[in-house]
Amino acid sequence: MIDTGFLRQLDRFDIVLKKRVLSAYSGQRQSKNLGAGAIFFDYKDYVPGDDFRAIDWNVYARTENFFVRRYEEERNASIHVIVDSSASMDFGAKITKYEYSSMIAIGFSYMALRNNERFEVSTFAEKLNLFRSKKGVSKLAGTVDILNRIAPKGHSKFQECLEQYKQGIRNKSLIIIISDFLFDAHELEATLTRFRRNDVIVVQVLDKSERDFLLEGDMILEDSETGNSLRTTITNRLVENYADSLLDHIYALKSICDGFDAKFLSVSTSTPIFDTFYTLLGEGMEMIL
Repeated sequence: MIDTGFLRQLDRFDIVLKKRVLSAYSGQRQSKNLGAGAIFFDYKDYVPGDDFRAIDWNVYARTENFFVRRYEEERNASIHVIVDSSASMDFGAKITKYEYSSMIAIGFSYMALRNNERFEVSTFAEKLNLFRSKKGVSKLAGTVDILNRIAPKGHSKFQECLEQYKQGIRNKSLIIIISDFLFDAHELEATLTRFRRNDVIVVQVLDKSERDFLLEGDMILEDSETGNSLRTTITNRLVENYADSLLDHIYALKSICDGFDAKFLSVSTSTPIFDTFYTLLGEGMEMIL
């Protein structure tokens, strides 16, 4: 559960946020592209080749000179955080992968709020769950409430849900995808192809026991998403093979992200959440500063 104490702790990062976070997406920055936005910038003398329809005839009536209105293109920055809420994320002793991921999501949302940026938080499992809440602090509080009320369940349809999400993104944005990514790495590759024009941060969240595989002896293992079970004996050889396979999978995810200039971070829920934030705000954010 995310509580108000966690939100208060985020204030510790205020100085870091002002210096490093999301400066490339400042909504207050605007580029002066003629006719592309709705904010009036200034006038310029009309010259052959300018759009005749852009002449301000009211000014001409007063001055008998031709002037063209110019506009600023308003760059509407937005931060999109997408959290895996499938059944496999409901795993962990002191804190589940979903709870840890939700804290990361709220951290990014808090950063966006402090920098006057628009942010959207959504979850996915078998279907995409888009949040629609109020603006500003009320929106952050509403997002916390929604994340706290979600019970992870169902099978992850990652590629399908992210494809649906991409259809709603109109401008270049910062996309943060948080999941355990315990599915075929090619799904991530296909998804990043669709988000090529955006800046993407991929955060893999795993439980310590998933990384270290602290099981031994005769066990019945059950897939939390499909319900399929497997009776097996955990041997040292099996643990070694598991560790190698997991490491290969993580390297595959990172290699895919590198190929798309996306930042990748794999983190354990045993890592203090603010250590994870420091990493994301440091090396992770240099890609967009």
